[in-house]
Amino acid sequence: MPPEHKLCPIFWEGMMSESLEPKTAGTPWHVWVVGILATLWNAGGVFDYTATVTQWAPYMSNFTEEQQAFFYSFPVWQYVIWAFGVWGAFVGSILLLLRSRFAVWAFAISLVAALASMIHGMSLKDVPEGASNPAFAAIIILIGALLLAYAWWMTRRGVLH
Repeated sequence: MPPEHKLCPIFWEGMMSESLEPKTAGTPWHVWVVGILATLWNAGGVFDYTATVTQWAPYMSNFTEEQQAFFYSFPVWQYVIWAFGVWGAFVGSILLLLRSRFAVWAFAISLVAALASMIHGMSLKDVPEGASNPAFAAIIILIGALLLAYAWWMTRRGVLH
């Protein structure tokens, strides 16, 4: 300890311990922005899925009887794929905020499910008008792919552990 700091050894020791310890990189600001926006976006998907599966009347009243009958006629496996899509993306968003590398897996599962759902939806015939929106489905796929790429990039940079 230098002689000028003999009067204040606690201060000097504190300074030494701070300077000798490795600095850890903080979370980049964009992780919070992307994580919060992704969570809000995917919460909308979870809401849509849950309201449809439970046939929640206030929500389903926005659709015609023909559209409702179409949604309610989905086979169980289609609901399972839809669930993996929306819940996987929502969990991925939360994991991104928690800085977990498992966000990559959640987003990957979600994207595969969304693609499977979209491909199946495009193959259906006799879809009631307004029950399907290919442009919106493409936006969902694009956002899912971007979130997967972002989570992968943050994992490669060591931000997600």
